[in-house]
Amino acid sequence: MPNLDNNTILLAIVGVTAVAIVFQTIILFAVFIAVRKAARSVKEEAEDLRSAMMPIIYNSRDLYARVAPRIESTVEDLAEIAHGLRKQTAAVESSAIEIMDKLHHQANRLDVMFTTVLDAVDRAGGFVAETVSRPVRQVSGLLASIRAIIESLRTPGSEARAPHEQSDKDMFV
Repeated sequence: MPNLDNNTILLAIVGVTAVAIVFQTIILFAVFIAVRKAARSVKEEAEDLRSAMMPIIYNSRDLYARVAPRIESTVEDLAEIAHGLRKQTAAVESSAIEIMDKLHHQANRLDVMFTTVLDAVDRAGGFVAETVSRPVRQVSGLLASIRAIIESLRTPGSEARAPHEQSDKDMFV
């Protein structure tokens, strides 16, 4: 019986293996059918998507064919405008720099002229003040001395006279 036992075990193992292979085949066949259904579904969805997208793609091509030349001409026009603006900006900038240089030069000239005029006015004012004030001081001194002489002649010999508050007071200054 030991031999039968080994054979029975081997036969049982072969039977279990056969059942497992059949079961595996059934599962693989079910997976195959499910994948095939999924592939058909994906293919149908791809066809639906393609049928929906192809008109859009064709319309986009037509739109691009119609609009592309206009876009190119617009881009060229914008490039020309930008180039012209750069030239005009450079011209305006150089003109502004030139005007500012001239304005600075004229401001310096005016500063020199006003400084010269004010210096001359200051010297003339000093000269006039010196010229006028010297004779006025001399006349004032002369009048003060005349007054002092008259005062001293009016009261000869009296020493008890009232003191004058401001006998030195200049009349004109």
